[in-house]
Parts: sequence; structure tokens; C-alpha cells
Amino acid sequence: MTEVEIDKENKNIARQYKELLRISYRFLSDDDKKLIRLAFDTAVNAHKAQRRKSGEAYIFHPIAVAKIVASEIGLDATSIVAALLHDVVEDTLYTLEEIEEMFGKTVAKIVDGLTKISSLKKDKDVSLQAENFRKMLLTLNDDVRVIIIKIADRLHNMQTMDSMQPDKQVKIASETLYIYAPLAHRIGLYSIKTELEDLALKYTEPDVYNDILTKIRESKEEQDAYIRDFTKVIKDSLDQENLEYEIKGRPKSIFSIRKKMQAQNITFDEVFDKFAVRIIYKSDLANEKFLAWKIYSIVTDHFRPNPIRLRDWISSPKSTGYEALHITVMGPKGRWVEVQIRSERMNELAEKGYAAHYKYKHGEEQEEKNMEEWLNRLQEALENSETNAVDFVEQFKLNLYAKEIFVFTPQGDLKSLPKGSTPLDFAFSIHTEIGLHTRGAKVNNKLVPLSHELKNGDQIEIITSENAKPNANWLDYATTARARAKIKNSLKDEKKEIAEEGKAILARKLKSQKLSFNESIINELVVYFKLKTSLDLFYRVGTGKIDNVKLKEFTSSRSNAFVSYIKSKIKKPSIAEDIDKEEFSSKYDQLVFGPNEEVLDYKLANCCNPIPGDNVFGFITVSEGIKVHKKDCPNAIQFQSNYAYRIIQAKWIDSSQQDFKAVIKLTGIDNLGLVSEITREISNSMNVNMRSINFESSAGIFTGKITLVVKNNSILNTLITHLKKINGIDQVSRE
Repeated sequence: MTEVEIDKENKNIARQYKELLRISYRFLSDDDKKLIRLAFDTAVNAHKAQRRKSGEAYIFHPIAVAKIVASEIGLDATSIVAALLHDVVEDTLYTLEEIEEMFGKTVAKIVDGLTKISSLKKDKDVSLQAENFRKMLLTLNDDVRVIIIKIADRLHNMQTMDSMQPDKQVKIASETLYIYAPLAHRIGLYSIKTELEDLALKYTEPDVYNDILTKIRESKEEQDAYIRDFTKVIKDSLDQENLEYEIKGRPKSIFSIRKKMQAQNITFDEVFDKFAVRIIYKSDLANEKFLAWKIYSIVTDHFRPNPIRLRDWISSPKSTGYEALHITVMGPKGRWVEVQIRSERMNELAEKGYAAHYKYKHGEEQEEKNMEEWLNRLQEALENSETNAVDFVEQFKLNLYAKEIFVFTPQGDLKSLPKGSTPLDFAFSIHTEIGLHTRGAKVNNKLVPLSHELKNGDQIEIITSENAKPNANWLDYATTARARAKIKNSLKDEKKEIAEEGKAILARKLKSQKLSFNESIINELVVYFKLKTSLDLFYRVGTGKIDNVKLKEFTSSRSNAFVSYIKSKIKKPSIAEDIDKEEFSSKYDQLVFGPNEEVLDYKLANCCNPIPGDNVFGFITVSEGIKVHKKDCPNAIQFQSNYAYRIIQAKWIDSSQQDFKAVIKLTGIDNLGLVSEITREISNSMNVNMRSINFESSAGIFTGKITLVVKNNSILNTLITHLKKINGIDQVSRE
């Protein structure tokens, strides 16, 4: 570079620095400015020899990130300093100790968090990427600003990706959609989330992005004219009320238009609500709500509202802190228009997310409580290390993007839950112990199944019992990450208990067959039964899936000396790779159909070739019985829209973990409290659920029929033995 070019670049760096101070959303004291200056000088010195792929000096990147942090997100001086230094420890000779000495513990902690995230191994493998994401989120426990600065860093990288190789662009853009956009949404950074999504689409689907962008530009004049017409109608009425306000037409993001086109299978021209009208009014805190409804009244005097599209987030703000009144009205030319009514304060909260809450002291406690609740929920999910990383990320994203409903406890307290939640999700959101001992639920004083979908305004009462405990079906009912994690942990603990029993049973059975209970034999058994871990083996022995007959078959197979000799010559003995893993594996070997999980005859469809473990559904054909298709099969949409009545739910299960239905018949002498004693005995039995019960009495003799769900024969036989001991019972038999 020539001296003139270097001089020009230095002037540009100085100009960018001055702009950073000027555009800060927060008031910066003289001490703040001194600290920011020191950070700026440190960063300039540290990165002086570095250049970005585009050829410009590297220092422009930390300054740009600091500007996003200072202006668009509106964080404090500490965050601005950390943003300027975010790559210093990772990319230069400065150490974390030096940063702590110069800028204090908090800045050093944030920079350390950012360095840890950057040093995570970038891998194409989704499960490794998910594992990295989990580690990244663990830094939230240290300081939420780590993630916020990381989002700003990602935004600037996305804005300046043009000089990168196309494969790198796609990888970074996909990661942004997968991780950073959902996080920005949850922290309340809506404008950044929108920009991240649009930029990601630009690189993952450039043709689609450019096509929509061109069409938006072409229709801009028409849209501006439409917004002018719409505004003209309500302006006079708003002015008569002496309101201070501004009306903005806001185009919908390219990403959201694309999403709508895909979801509804329509063209760009058929998307009617390509923009929203935003009315932002000046108000003191006391009159905010009153004025919002006044503006609502004025708008609906002129335009007919859609009653099912009213969203009042002023009375019940979203858990992200978002407040506004949203209505959809029939505007000029018969078009639906979304109108968002916000005060200036609400607008800042929507733009800046959590950062703006510090400015408006009145709500700080509530907002910090919301943030704290979210971080606690997140931390809880993170600590559940049993979860497979990919499942964890999917669950986490599900919670990030979930729309909310508001429900009430029996005492009238308001709780927010993701849309689609069930009474089980509600129970676990109150307390883990309540969730784990849920026996039933009442919604608006009516008993409902645990799979019942909750709606806005429902009042829920959870019925608990000491003996109630989770079963595998609960995973079909629970939707939130918290509830699912707790249920999985509980089921795992129960399985471990059964495995412990199985281990003792196996040791006894091997002894009776003159075999030692040692590592070598356990490995042989795991391989013989085509399992993965020793826990899988013990569990199957505990549930009776591997019984005496099967163990004798194993013994005879290894006692045939001649066969064993030939086998050992041909191949080395196989060793189960994961034998010592402290976990259970799922061996999807059976398809079940319908809500009662029945085993039926079926054929696998050739169009999508489902394999065990895929998400599937059954389709009842005219001549070939049940055909099983993957849920994302190319023909799935056609079947679901044209032949919904012929679709039957289906899922792959591990047959060793399947429960069986059994009917037992009882006869005996009728006496007071007998039924109560029978049901108590069944309730106290481990791994037994009652489906239906029917008793009839005649001339002092009773007959009863009970339908039970049990894991295996031995559990049923034990229960029958216990029932026979009850005073008054004559006979107990299996139907």
C-alpha cells in the first residue's frame, strides 16, 4: 500500500471510531469514553498487521461489531469495550491476563467467553455442530452479553461475506439460520433477526432472494402509494385527538415472504400482507394503554377489523419483553393490512430487545425476572447432558421460536407457555415434582386427557398422586424442552432400576447354567443378542425379554465345541464397541399403529423406502393393506389432503420397551372395600397401568374384568399372585 492509501485508511479508521461514540444508544460518561479509547487503541495495535479477505484492515471488523452493539442493540460501555477486543486474545499475542489487568474482570470474562466460542471446532457434521452450539450456550451462564456480542459479530460477518468462497458462504449462512437467528429472536433483537434471515437466504437460495428483492423494488411505488392512501384516511381522526404520532409502512422481510410463499404454496403476487403499517405514538407511562386502545378505536372506525387477528401484547407482554397491539384490518382495495400500535417506549423495546429495559427503570425488575427465568430454563436444558446434542438443538430451537399462549393457575396467576403446550408442559413449568407425579388434569374445571392442547385463557389444575410416575407415552404428549428432558430422565432412572434387577437375575441364571458372570461372557451375550451396551442386556433380562429359553439357546450355541473352533479360526471374536457405555440404545425393530399401538400387517412404500427409526405414517390402500410412508414422502401432502380418513398414525418402537395389554378375570365373595383393595394393589405394582375396570355382583358373588398394560409376563404373574392373597378373592386368571 502507498503512503497516501495508508493515510486515507487511517483517517477512515479514526472517522469510524468517532462515529461509534456518536451513535451510542446509551449515555457515555467521560470514564466510559476513556475505557473505550483504550480498547480502541489496544485493538488497533493488536490487529495492525492483519487484513480481512476483502483486503481492508482487520480493525474495521471489531469497530463495526462495536457499532452494532452500541447503536442497534444499545448495550453499555463494558459491552462496547468487549466488542472492540473480541478477537484480540484469539488472533493476536495479547493474553487474557493482560486484558483483565487493563480492563477489569467483567470485560475479560466476556472476551474469554467469545474466545471459547470462536475456538470451537467448526465441523460439517451436524451432531458436532450441535454439540458446539450447546457449549456456546453454556457461556450464557457467565454473561448473556457474550451471546449478544457474538450475534453482532455474526451479523457483521454476514454483511461482509461477498469475498468468501461460495461453499464457505453457504456453510456460514446455514449456521446462521440454524442457530443465530433463533437466538436473536429470543433475546428480542427482532430487526437483527430479520436481517440475519434475509442475508442467510441471500447465500443459501440466491435466485429466490434476488427474485423477491427485485419484485419488492418494482412494487415499492405502488406500496408507498397504498400506505399513503391508508394513512390519509386515519390521519385527520388522529390529529383531531391531538395525538403526537408517526405512521410508517414497513415491508415484510424477504425471508418471511419466502416462508409464506412456501407454506401456502402461492406466488409473490398472491402474498397480500407484504407490509405492515406501524403507528408509533408519544405518551407518558400512565396513559400508554389508554392511548393504544384509543388509536385502535380510531383505526377500526374507518376499517373493518378481523376479530380473530387481534393480539394484545400490552396487557400480557411476550416473554421476550415485546409489547404492542396488533390488528389486521380490511384496507383500501379489499386488502388485509396488519397495523401495529406501539408507544415510543414499546418501539424501542422491540428494536433493542433487553438492552432497552435498562433505560426504562419502571419495568426493570419484571424484565430482569423474565430474562432470569429464560436463562434458568435454558441452563436447566443445558445441564440435561443425557440428551443427544442434535435433539437438544431441535428442542431448543422449538422453544426459541414458539408462539406463546397465556394460561392461569388455579390461584389465578398468569403463566406463559409455548403454543401447542399440554397439561403436562404446564405441570412441569410449575415444578418438576408436580410434573413427575401428575395423575390427571382439569382445564376450566373439566377433566381432560394429558394430551389435551391448551388454549389462551385456560385455567389448569393438575391432579397429583404419590404413586403416579411418567411412562413412555408422556413423550408423545409433552412439547416443551423442559418437560421432555425431565420425563426422559425419569424413564431412564426407571430403566436403570430394572437393569440393576436384570443384572442380579442374569448372574443367578448364568450360575445355574455353569457359566461365570464376567466381562467376557457379558460381551458374548451383547454380541449374540445383537445389542449395543451391557445396560441394554441387563434391561432386557429385567423385563423378561431375554428369558431362560433364550439363555439356554445361547449356552448351547457356545458349548458346541466344534462349531466354536471353526468360527474362531474364520474370524476374530467380535467385541461390542459401546459395551461399557452408561446408556441405553434404542433398537427400532417393530412398527405399531394407531393410538393403542397395535401390531398390524404392513408393507413399506417403494416411493420413499422408510427404514426403522424414520418418522412414518400408515396409509390404508384399497388392495394392498397398510402401506407405510415417511412423513416427508413426496406423496405425503397429496395423501393427507385428499385421503385424510385413510391415514393411520404409525411409529417405530423398540419392542423390548413395548408394553402389552392383558385382561385378567377375578371371582370371589363380595364384601365392602374389596374393589378399593384390588385397585390399590394394582396401583402399588411397579410397571403396571390400568386401562379399564368392570365389576358385577350377584347374590353375594362378584365377577370382575380388568384390562392392564404390563411390560412382560413375569410382572403380570407376580401381580396375579398378589391379588390371590386378597381376602375374599377366590380365582384370578388371565383371559
